[in-house]
Amino acid sequence: MVLDHRHELSETQEKKRISSVRKSYNKSKNMNSPGRSVFCFLFLIVTYSSQVALNLNLGSTLHSLIHQRHELEGGNSREELLRHKRAAATSSRTPEEYDIELEISFENASLLEPFKAYLKNLSFPIQINASIDILSMKVTTVCRPNGNETFCSCESGYKWLPEVCLSNLPCQSYHTSVPEDCSCLKEMPAKGPYCQILKDITLKMSVRLKMDFQDDLRNSSSALYRSYKTDLERAFWKGYSILPGFRTVMITGFRPGSIVVKYNVQTAKPTPIQMKEANDKVKELINSTYRMDALTFEASSDNETKFSIDPEIIYEGDTVKMRCENEVQSTNVTWRHLERATDIQNSSGFSIYTYLNRQVSISTLTIYNISLIDAGEYACTLTYDIFDYGGQKKINVISTEIEATEDLKVMCDNNPVSLSCCTGKDFNSSNIEWNQEGRISIPGISSTDSRCSKYTIKADGTQCLSGSAGTEVFYICRFHSPSGAKSNRKIKVTFTSVANLTVTPDLIAISEGQNFSIKCISDVSSYDSVFWNTSAGTKINPKFYVTKRYPDRAESVLTVETATREWNGVYHCIFRYKNSYSIATKDVTVYPLPLKHDILLDPLEADIPCGGISFLRCCINEAVDYRVTFQIDGLSFPAVKEAQGNRVCYAYSLMANTTAWCSKTVQASCVFINSVNGSVQSGPVILHLIPEENITCRDPIIGNGEPGKMIQKLCQFSNIPNKAGHREGGTITYICEGSTWKIKSNNCIAAPINNLLGLAKALLMSPEQEEKLLTYLQDLSSSTGKVQNEIKSSPGNLKAIITILELLSTVPTQVNTDIMTHVLSTVNVILGKPILSTWQVLHQQQANESSRLLDSVERFSRVLHEGVSAIPSITHANVQMRGLMTTAGQATDYDQHFLFPDSNLWGQVIIDSQQIQSLEPNSSIITLAYPTLKAILPQNVQDKNFVNGLVMTTTVSQGVTTPFRISMKFKKNDLSMVAPQCVFWNYRLSNHTGGWDNSGCFVEQIREDSVFCTCNHLTSFSILMSPDSPDPSSLLKVLLDIISYIGLGFSILSLAACLVVEAFVWKSVTKNRTSYMRHVCIVNIAASLLIADSWFIVSAAIHDQRYLFNETACVAATFFIHFFYLSVFFWMLTLGLMLFYRLVFILHDTSKSIQKVIAFSLGYGCPLVISIITVGVTQPKDVYMRKNACWLNWDDTKALLAFVIPALIIVVINVSITFVVITKILRPSIGDKPSIQEKNSLFQISKSIGVLTPLLGLTWGFGLATVFQGSSAVFHIVFTLLNAFQGLFILLFGCLWDKKVQEALLHKFSLSRWSSQHTKSTSLTSSTPVFSMSSPISRRFNNLFGKTAVTKAPPCSDGSLVGCCSP
Repeated sequence: MVLDHRHELSETQEKKRISSVRKSYNKSKNMNSPGRSVFCFLFLIVTYSSQVALNLNLGSTLHSLIHQRHELEGGNSREELLRHKRAAATSSRTPEEYDIELEISFENASLLEPFKAYLKNLSFPIQINASIDILSMKVTTVCRPNGNETFCSCESGYKWLPEVCLSNLPCQSYHTSVPEDCSCLKEMPAKGPYCQILKDITLKMSVRLKMDFQDDLRNSSSALYRSYKTDLERAFWKGYSILPGFRTVMITGFRPGSIVVKYNVQTAKPTPIQMKEANDKVKELINSTYRMDALTFEASSDNETKFSIDPEIIYEGDTVKMRCENEVQSTNVTWRHLERATDIQNSSGFSIYTYLNRQVSISTLTIYNISLIDAGEYACTLTYDIFDYGGQKKINVISTEIEATEDLKVMCDNNPVSLSCCTGKDFNSSNIEWNQEGRISIPGISSTDSRCSKYTIKADGTQCLSGSAGTEVFYICRFHSPSGAKSNRKIKVTFTSVANLTVTPDLIAISEGQNFSIKCISDVSSYDSVFWNTSAGTKINPKFYVTKRYPDRAESVLTVETATREWNGVYHCIFRYKNSYSIATKDVTVYPLPLKHDILLDPLEADIPCGGISFLRCCINEAVDYRVTFQIDGLSFPAVKEAQGNRVCYAYSLMANTTAWCSKTVQASCVFINSVNGSVQSGPVILHLIPEENITCRDPIIGNGEPGKMIQKLCQFSNIPNKAGHREGGTITYICEGSTWKIKSNNCIAAPINNLLGLAKALLMSPEQEEKLLTYLQDLSSSTGKVQNEIKSSPGNLKAIITILELLSTVPTQVNTDIMTHVLSTVNVILGKPILSTWQVLHQQQANESSRLLDSVERFSRVLHEGVSAIPSITHANVQMRGLMTTAGQATDYDQHFLFPDSNLWGQVIIDSQQIQSLEPNSSIITLAYPTLKAILPQNVQDKNFVNGLVMTTTVSQGVTTPFRISMKFKKNDLSMVAPQCVFWNYRLSNHTGGWDNSGCFVEQIREDSVFCTCNHLTSFSILMSPDSPDPSSLLKVLLDIISYIGLGFSILSLAACLVVEAFVWKSVTKNRTSYMRHVCIVNIAASLLIADSWFIVSAAIHDQRYLFNETACVAATFFIHFFYLSVFFWMLTLGLMLFYRLVFILHDTSKSIQKVIAFSLGYGCPLVISIITVGVTQPKDVYMRKNACWLNWDDTKALLAFVIPALIIVVINVSITFVVITKILRPSIGDKPSIQEKNSLFQISKSIGVLTPLLGLTWGFGLATVFQGSSAVFHIVFTLLNAFQGLFILLFGCLWDKKVQEALLHKFSLSRWSSQHTKSTSLTSSTPVFSMSSPISRRFNNLFGKTAVTKAPPCSDGSLVGCCSP
């Protein structure tokens, strides 16, 4: 137990006292026999007085403590204790605390437990006297006899120190035990303290439940969260309570995967064995429904790691040492750079050394020559069993980069010239010193400000070499840090009086893919031109170099961002002044090395079964030898070379048998190293290691995969056949469905196009670009014409061609008509109508491809230049070009016409001579026109405006003054569209994907077939127009939409209900032939209209009013809508003809089979013939459908007449039949009373019209007026209202209004008695479904459907069409 002596003993005296206690203990221990028990405990004593004697009698103290305990039970003693506390509180002296270790021996070991229990029941503080209080007494160590030996063990919450464990023998003889885990020693240690108290730590732990994660577990207030927390914490409390010094356990949250439980355990530091026992107990206590995975326990403790860094201030180039110390007996330490998310391994730049020193694990990370990219947060992690001990710190690296004065040319005229070396912030510029190297010595004076060190020099004629053409002196500013950082910057100062030309740097030897620059400096500022040549005399494209003129010099810097082997050679920097040429040369050595984008990976992504093998390949299309390694999860593996024709592959077989890799994602890449140790790393290969049983799709080429898995493969390595020597490009995406890989999307690039794409990329990096451009474009034009089918089938080919044109458009500074011919030949192919569907697929992937194409062609047109005044015209089916070269004093207008017969479009561009005269002479004006681009450029669908004419682009080669007036005339593509707008293509809109903009453009004139526009700038123009329909925001449009939506919903539901009702009552209402045929017609009318309405919904889904999502689906939707709407009309015609037949040919009887054959032939046969003929005639010409809807074309072919004419004829026939039926009904019969006829005639006529009108399709008559442009809104509203609710009409009048149907339904629902009574009570009234049986008018109508004319007839045996004599 611990004693706190709070008195004022000196530190020296107290040390002596404790030392005497230890000596006393050692003496007594030597006298202990094996049969005695030793009890060690600590007193915590508080002393208030300095008069306490040092030679305390511990025996009497213990006795007095026990005696005092009994006395403290009385009230007087309690008051006395409080009095002492008050005195202590008011004392000016601060009480002092002391820990005293005390050893007690017992002759009888049975007294140990009672004594421990007694100490446990004591109440503290205990007052010994007015100066001393005992605050606590804790048992720490117990030594018990064990045969001839004594075993000393620590009480709960205490442990032996590691050094004690190492220097003493544990109780388990000859048993290898982890020193820190020892809890029992043989005999009391001769040197070292007793058991020491364990410090409280907080273990941050987690464990996984094999259950599906639910979102409620994210919400700590949800019932599910509280239920899980309560159940799991209860088990955790019981399980972890066995840990030494256990305090609390608390669940902190849940996260997916499956369910990961996160919780904190506060306890003394446990050993791995103790932790395992506690985890096992938790596993036993957890309810089995939680399905805990006992192998997933993880723990990390509070920061017990000492982390230090030397030096504290780090400069770029320093040697930095980081040190982690843990009191854990393990050397399993890993270092990690957190920003890079990679583990650090021993290498030339990093060194890790981990060792044990007196039970302390020490790991040192040394970073040599530290760089800026090494800055960031570092973490060291010591792993011991399930425990992770870690520490982390962030280091900042101060750049030692010195920004120095550019090289100078100094005249020896005694004028001061200042050189400066400047650094970044946090840099001590006072550590910079100046030196010089050169043939002459011209010293200077240094000075320092906050960031810069300046060196001022003055040179006179005596210091410079006489007659020298230029003497170079290098002034060097150097920086040194105590930890090894070094930096210097040379400033070359040329002391000269004559001009010369110099080139830097001194040596250029690089690998392919790296960059380099050459600076050519002239010491004179006057020159006429500067250019760079190859050793063969070929001029280098000016985009590679920049020339600047300064007061005292001129510089030309050649910069190559990505060097290829074509840059290997000698280069000449040439300054020309009048007839004098100054030339400087520089050798450039470029060693072969593949470029990153030329390295082909197989696979790009793969699923690998745990324990399986995956074959990785990196291929290049060249035969140069390289050293290749695969980098996988931080490890390096050598690759094996495999030659495959003109392609060389480097392969590695990955054995996925590492347990740590299972169920994780690993990245692999290959590194190519050339002969000079230049290297390039490929892109990553993503490898997903998954359990074997999860894999269902297996293919030796495609690979393995789980259901639903999508992977991409390079087309060269896919199961698509490649011709020998011809490698396809692009990627193909597969999806695993069931156990089979299926192609989801094919973006492969045909071999000729892929080769040209690679050459185009190489051309951009070539020093001889313009010389090769014409050949490249000629090959592109030829190849594009040969692979039209491949372009149509794969958007990858289309995108590749657009990319090639975009890349090549950045090359030329000037093009001629030959180049432009090849460009437009390529554009003509990819803008053809067969390719439009491919554009739609491509736009779903990337919306700006058509904008990229338009921009690329514009760039070509802007640099088109010919030496003659007239530029030759270029004419294709899908693009045309006209142009003009301006001359001084241009007197004629620029007037160009475009005509596209296949598209029935034309256009005109006019620029008046006054505008042309404002241009520089010899400028080119180029106009291009596109008939199909209107359907390709992305457009905002919400504004309901569509391009309705040509897209025409006009450019000028040289600067244009603004405003620049241009006039255009566009022929309307769709004459029914209204509200034209003149617009131009603004590349900056829609996040730089482009969009139509009307700024600066105006409509000058509108004619029936054309629109005249004027704009005050140049670019690509067209006209936007909206459909001839009510304004989308108008009340009429909203009303029509509401009617259509509600009506279509009611119609579909009503038709479905009609079919259900007919199915319920079929046997009851089809007992005679006529009734049977009537209901057959009703059922087919309802079914046809239901299917037609359903296809109408499909057509709306596959057409977004901009362009089709799927042309084939739209054709199918148009065909079926046409067919089933015609079927509705022809079944209505069948119903009308059947009524006419029963009315006129009363005595003639035809069998049911013949009637059904005729009905189905007429109802479905005729519509099928009409529909097939229509699609067969118009679809091959691509004029079957409308441009803005999946419906029959009207503007181009009048294909809509194939629906209108049959429908109109049927409406006329049914109107005639209706007139005949009503006439027959109104004709009086013999014996009928005129009074009855007169009384009921008006009612019966109105009722007949109400029944027959919706059934015979008369409502469609109102739709005829809506076909014509400019029809009244009244026709739109009436037709929309009647047509939308036609399904409801059929349900009501064709089905539910039939008395037999009503009776059958009542009978089905056990209401036959009420139905019979109702029939009898109303048999003589006018409420009969069609007509009363007693009426003379109704008798004739009922005879039509096979009914008797007798009012009181017996029940009919075969039923009737409308009603029956008896239920």
